[in-house]
Amino acid sequence: MKLISVEAQILDIPFSDGGAGEGLTPTPWRSLEIVLIRVETDTGLVGWGEAFGYFCSKAVKSVIDRMIVPAMTGQKFTDPATMITALQRKLVLFGRYGITMFAISGVDIALWDIAAKAKQKTLADYIGGIGRNRIPTYASLVRYGDAGAVRSFTERALEDGYATLKLHEITMPEIEASREVAQEVGFIVDVNCNWSIEDTRAFLPPLRDLGTMWLEEPIFPPEDFAGLASLAGTVPLAAGENLCTAYQFSAMQAAGAVTFPQPSITKVGGVTEFLKIADAADQAGQQLMPHSPYFGPGYFATLQIAAARECIALFEYLYVWPDAFPGLNQPLPRQGYIAPPDGPGIGFSPDPEILTRYRVA
Repeated sequence: MKLISVEAQILDIPFSDGGAGEGLTPTPWRSLEIVLIRVETDTGLVGWGEAFGYFCSKAVKSVIDRMIVPAMTGQKFTDPATMITALQRKLVLFGRYGITMFAISGVDIALWDIAAKAKQKTLADYIGGIGRNRIPTYASLVRYGDAGAVRSFTERALEDGYATLKLHEITMPEIEASREVAQEVGFIVDVNCNWSIEDTRAFLPPLRDLGTMWLEEPIFPPEDFAGLASLAGTVPLAAGENLCTAYQFSAMQAAGAVTFPQPSITKVGGVTEFLKIADAADQAGQQLMPHSPYFGPGYFATLQIAAARECIALFEYLYVWPDAFPGLNQPLPRQGYIAPPDGPGIGFSPDPEILTRYRVA
């Protein structure tokens, strides 16, 4: 079996979230830029992947078009991990992290999709594991920057049946406003590297008093593992969405920096690197809390691994309302749980009408 084509396309799907779209991204965030990757073999098998593309989709597609397509087209299909390790070596001069690894991640997901389809198995069954048929899910709210909006959307998430929710607020009035409403549920705070070490030390006691499950990425830079380790002890810490490869996660683990590692499958290196991180978490007795604010193949692949691996405690659902989903039969949360897709591979089947309507490149 050989790879006969590797194609990347960009979808731009608007969404609403009830907020101003500000605070998390360089400019207001109003649409999902999805770098969708299609890999086809000479046997007719097609694999689908997703590379992280929010605000950088054209750069990621360029890496795929100019470097990965020539390197992969015509290759004999072996196992995905071997193929992707060879690709990482070939592209080492162009960076092990960031845009290059985003592109590699998407191709890797597509290769694992093909591998599982070739055996007529779901990815969860293909990689083996516990075989969960529903995954506990938390609502990941956007940053509203307004206590009234925070209360309103906290109430809405609770009405939707979520037993755990995450804020992206960076000041205590908004955080406290949510906790006043969400008194009996799991409560997470993610400040996206907006605090200094000194700020974080000051905020940790009140966050502890609020019963915070974990504080996510409190400091900049996120790879300051010694700084994170110096903050451990008051509230559990989590980080990892901005790390690439299992190598960075190994360094974070060795530093004792966080309680909950957070690989993001469209950034970290795809399924190949994610599984290495899951293996290390199993050995260390840690739980993973994956980063998954996307709705394409990355969403499906994360669900598949969560169905297989006991170390994954919760699935993150970005609490927004897209105009459309790129796949058919999108699995969605119901009362705080989500059923993993049961189709072959990662379970993703594109909706041709949506791909045509929202394709921009």
